[in-house]
This record gives sequence, C-alpha cells and structure tokens, in this order.
Amino acid sequence: MWKDEYKKWLNYKDLDSFVRNDLEEKSEKDLEDMFYTNLSFGTGGMRGILAAGTNRLNIYTIRRANMGLATYLIKTYKTSELSRGVVIAHDNRRMSREFAKESAMVLGAQGIKSYLFEDLRPTPELSFAVRETNALAGIVITASHNPPMYNGYKIYDEFGCQYTPRYANEIVGYVNNIQDLFGIKTIDYEELLNNKMVVILGEPMDKAYLDAVKTVSIYPEINKPLKIVFTPLHGTSGYLGERLLTETGYDVYPVKEQMINDPNFSTVALPNPEEKSAFKLAQKLGEEIGADLLIATDPDADRLGIGILHKNDYIYINGNQTGALMIYYLLNEKLKLNILPKKGVVFNTIVTSDLGAKIARSFNLDVISTLTGFKFIGEQARYLETDEREFIFGYEESYGYVVKDFVRDKDSLQAMLLISEAASFYRFTENKDIYEKLLDIYEEYGYYYESLKNIHLLGKSGSERIARIMNAFRTNSIKDIQGVKILVKEDFELSERYIGDETEKIDLPKSNVIKYILANDSWFVLRPSGTEPKLKIYAGVIGTSLEDANQHVQQLLEFVNNMAELVK
Repeated sequence: MWKDEYKKWLNYKDLDSFVRNDLEEKSEKDLEDMFYTNLSFGTGGMRGILAAGTNRLNIYTIRRANMGLATYLIKTYKTSELSRGVVIAHDNRRMSREFAKESAMVLGAQGIKSYLFEDLRPTPELSFAVRETNALAGIVITASHNPPMYNGYKIYDEFGCQYTPRYANEIVGYVNNIQDLFGIKTIDYEELLNNKMVVILGEPMDKAYLDAVKTVSIYPEINKPLKIVFTPLHGTSGYLGERLLTETGYDVYPVKEQMINDPNFSTVALPNPEEKSAFKLAQKLGEEIGADLLIATDPDADRLGIGILHKNDYIYINGNQTGALMIYYLLNEKLKLNILPKKGVVFNTIVTSDLGAKIARSFNLDVISTLTGFKFIGEQARYLETDEREFIFGYEESYGYVVKDFVRDKDSLQAMLLISEAASFYRFTENKDIYEKLLDIYEEYGYYYESLKNIHLLGKSGSERIARIMNAFRTNSIKDIQGVKILVKEDFELSERYIGDETEKIDLPKSNVIKYILANDSWFVLRPSGTEPKLKIYAGVIGTSLEDANQHVQQLLEFVNNMAELVK
C-alpha cells in the first residue's frame, strides 16, 4: 500500500522541489519508512524528520495538519467566532518560518485569520498570546530539543493549553480523513497580509508577556550580585531570556556563540538542557568569570536546566531536583509573607519524583498527578478556575516548570527568574548555594532519587518491538523485582490499578503507560515516547543517602531494561 502512495507523490507534477529531490536515490527500506504510516500526534504534538513522505514533515503534511485543525475549528465554533483567529509561533529550525506561513495560508483559505509572530518566539509566549488575543487556537512550529534534522507542529486550544486527547483525537480524525494532500487549498501569504487575514505580533506582545513573567518574583528587590551565565542553545529564548534577567537586575553573561539562531546547532551535540554536554560552552564561560549559576533553555524555551557552582565545581541537577527547590522556596517564602493560600494545588506527573509532592503536602497543599505531557497539567489548571483552590506550581521530571498559569504550558522564562531569585536568596540569607540547600531538603524530607533510561528503536520494526515489550509487561504477571514485592501495578491504557487481587479504575485519560510500585516505595514506569522513536523507562527510589539512592535507582533501571531486552 505504501508503494501506491509513493508513486502518487512521485507522479505529482507540481511537487515541491525539496520534496522531489528527497525522493531520489532512496532505498526501498527508506521509502517504506517514509510512506508506511502518517505522522501521529503524541504528548508533544507531531514531530518528525524533515523529508518527503507521509511519515515525514514537509509542506504537505503540515498542510494536512492545518486542514484538520481548520475543519475542527469550523465545526466547533460559530462562523462569527472564526474572526478570533489562530496565533502562530515558530522556533529557529530549518523550514520553521516556511511552515508557519504555510499554516496561515491553509487557515486563510478556510476564512480563519492568523496572528503570526514577526520572528521566532518562545513556546510559552505562544501559550500566553493565545489568551491575550482571545484567539481560538495556537500553533507552534518546533521540534523542541530534537536533533537538527527534525521539526514539529504543536497545537493549542483557546485556553493556551495543548489539546488533550479527547480533542486532539477529533482533530487527528479530520486529518486522517484527508485523502488528497495535494488538493488542500492555500491563499498566497502576501495576499493574506494585504487583506488583514494575517496580523503580525511583535514588541507589544513581548512586553505584555515579560511583564507577566516578572510577577512570579517573591522578592523583586532582593540583592542580586550573583553572576549568571545564560544560553538559549541557539533557540528562541535568546533575546527575551537575556532581556528578562537584565531588566530584573541580574548580572547576566550570555554565551555569545549560542545566542545565534543556528538551525544546525553547530556548537552543541544535542540542544537539550537535560544533557550535561549542552553546558560545555556555558561552563567554559562560567569558569572564566566565576559564575555562580549556569542557565540553559532548550530551543523552543519551554525547558530549563541549571548548573550550580559548588566548591569550585559545577554540579548539574535534574528536573525533579530543580522542581523540588522551587517548590520549597515558593512555599516557605509565601508562608512567611502570609500569601500562601490555605487551599492550593501543586501539579506533577505520574513519572515525577515524590519529593516535591511530599514538600507540598507538608504545607497542607493538595497534589494532583497527571499523565505525562504538560497539556494535562494545563488542563487541570483551567479546572481550578471554577474551584476554590489556587494554582501554586506545576512541573514534570523532564525539566519543565510553570509558576503562574497565565501560561498553560511549561515556561523556562518563569523558571529562570524564580531559580535565579532562589539562588540569590539562599546565598544572602543562609550563605549557601542552592545545591547545599537541596541537600538540606533531602535531609529534611528523605533522599528521593530518580533516573531515566531510553531504549532507542527506530523505524517500523522499532515501533513493532516497542509494542511487543509493552504487551509483555501488560500481560505477564510480575510478582517481584530483585526480591522486592510489587504492591501495585497501574495500567493507564486499560485504566486499571491492580493491588493484590483487587482491581480499581484509574480516573485518567487512557495512555499506553504501565507503572509498578514496590514494597520499598521504589517504582518504575514504561512509556513509549509520543514524539521520538524510543521506549522510556523511568524509576525512582528512596535511599539512606544521595549516593545510596543513585546506586539503587541505577540497579533498578538496569534490571527492568534487561527484562525488556528479553522481549524479541
């Protein structure tokens, strides 16, 4: 069947030159992977390699995605409401600006106005702008921290939150109903500009967003002599991130080589602040100037990683640890100022550390755990609008945080401002760096430690193998792990929780995720990535020390990985 689709593309006389060139000199195996399926929406939208084919990202698959969104909007909203439009943003990657314009051209052909940013912008600003403009939806063209050959497409609802499955599935249904990718209508971009069907967003929206971000500060006038190195890893936070920290009084030193919007990410092997290697140039600059804090954001500026100068060396802490630090700082200082609400909620996900939850509960706050994917936290934040409880903080282990929900997605700019303030606060009130403060938190709440292992399985055969591994864990009865009894098994695809011989329903959307909780309070999770060709294995333990916890979590991960490797 894929061969028929391939021939259809090859024989289309007006085929885009980039796409036609990409079809040349490909092996049959390559062509099968390019055409055997359609790109799907996962936890982070649609993401794929820039190339020809239905299983790749190109102007035709982008047009199809936009036609699906347009159909959804037309069927969901009254004709008079379509004038509210759609906000479109993009990152620094190859084809990002072109795909953003293509999105506007498809929407315009369906009578839907677009608000397009004048240049690349952070994903969290897109979320903010959707509500600021009262738009119907939002689109951001980005592949986040993927390698340079990738790009992607994420869609947001009118509340600035990525569409959750019950809505996204409807949109995907409309996308899949489109049989003729080459028959999708577009209107010339310049014509749309002239007819006011494309409105350009710039400095006024930037200022409104930054003004909102500045409100996350608890002590805006705090002494700020710490030296901070900042890198956007060639991505979208370069201008606004430096501007935010400078305008709020921090001593900022940008990594000049990485302030360039380079789609090839020439100075970094992988543009991901979860990787220590991404901080190579930041650390070099930090060592030269004696910086106290290193800050890196991923290319679409929704994730944040940090390095902390501790005893003349830089220590890199993970997303769970950074989240726990921010929760601890927020709650303690709000309590001192008597601005901590009596009824508030901290949000995390089912693969996030229990440490932040334990801190939150010690302040009598509620903790709500969602499925992986920040859209579920954004959705829960909206539900609080009709609830007496207040949104306090939301985060996930993969370096994503939001402090205030004027953004309904993770926001590295909010996070960088808050962590910079916390670092300044603890230096001048306790003469401690924030790693030392983290150790205090462990001493008070317990040595929780988590880690992640990725099993990379590429292409069609990889997808099939991942499915077999998940099915093996889903159907096989596993009683213990390394001699430790399994107390609970949660299967989010079946919406069932198994506790011994008892079965409970799980009140969360269905998702292909399986979690095991052991008798010693350790746990592990298996989850296929929604945006990359890999199976993720998460694990968490509690140890007698940080070193003990790290050792045990690695042993648990290795054991589960070996179980997965046995599935052929």
